[in-house]
Amino acid sequence: MDTAEVILSVLVVVIIIVSLLSNVLVLICFLYNPEIRRQVPGLFNLNLTFCNLLLTVANMPLTLVGLLSRAQPGGDRFCQIAGFLETFLSTNSMLSMAALSIDRWIAVVFPLRYHSKMRHKDAALVLAYTWAHSMSFSTVAACLSWVGYHRLYASCTLSNPRNSSRTQFVVFTVFFHSFTFLLSLIVLCFTYLKVLKVARFHCKRIDVITMQTLVLLVDIHP
Repeated sequence: MDTAEVILSVLVVVIIIVSLLSNVLVLICFLYNPEIRRQVPGLFNLNLTFCNLLLTVANMPLTLVGLLSRAQPGGDRFCQIAGFLETFLSTNSMLSMAALSIDRWIAVVFPLRYHSKMRHKDAALVLAYTWAHSMSFSTVAACLSWVGYHRLYASCTLSNPRNSSRTQFVVFTVFFHSFTFLLSLIVLCFTYLKVLKVARFHCKRIDVITMQTLVLLVDIHP
C-alpha cells in the first residue's frame, strides 16, 4: 500500500468510529428522552440514525476491506446485496435530511400553524415516501444487475459491468441522482435560506428593541 491508500484507510476507520459514536448517542437520547419522542422531528431523526448506523456497520467496513485488499469483498451475490443496501440506505438518509429541513422551515417560518401542518401522521406519510423512493430505485438497479463492485470507490455500489446497456445505465444514474441527491440539495438550500432570512429579521428586531431599552434606561436614570 502506498501513502495515499494508508491515509485513506485511516480516514475511513476514523469516520466509522465517529459515525458509530454519534449515531449511538442520538439513539440513546431518543430512547431516554420522552420529550424528543413526542416531537414530530424525532421520527425523521430516528430514521436517519438507523440508516446511518446500518451504513456504518454494513457498508463502510466493506469499503475498508476493498481498500486494504484492492479486490472485491466477497462473491458477486454478496456484493450485489451490499450494493443494494448502500443504494437504499444512502438514498433514505438524504431524503430524511430533506424532510428534516422542511420540518424546520415550517416550524420557523410558520410557527403558529406548525402543529396543524406537521403532525405525526404527516411525518409517517413523508417517511413512507422516502422508503418507497429508496426501495424503487435500489430494486430497479439490483434487478437490472447495475449493482456491483466499483474499483474507483472500492465498494459495492451502482456499477455497470456490461457495455451493452451503458446508455440505459447512464439515463438511470442521471435520473436517480437528480431526483435524490440534487433534489435534496435544492430543498436543503431553499429551506435553510428561508430560515436564515427569518433569523436575520428577528436579530434586527432584537437589536432595535435593545437600543430602545437602553435609551429608555438612560432617560430614566437621572
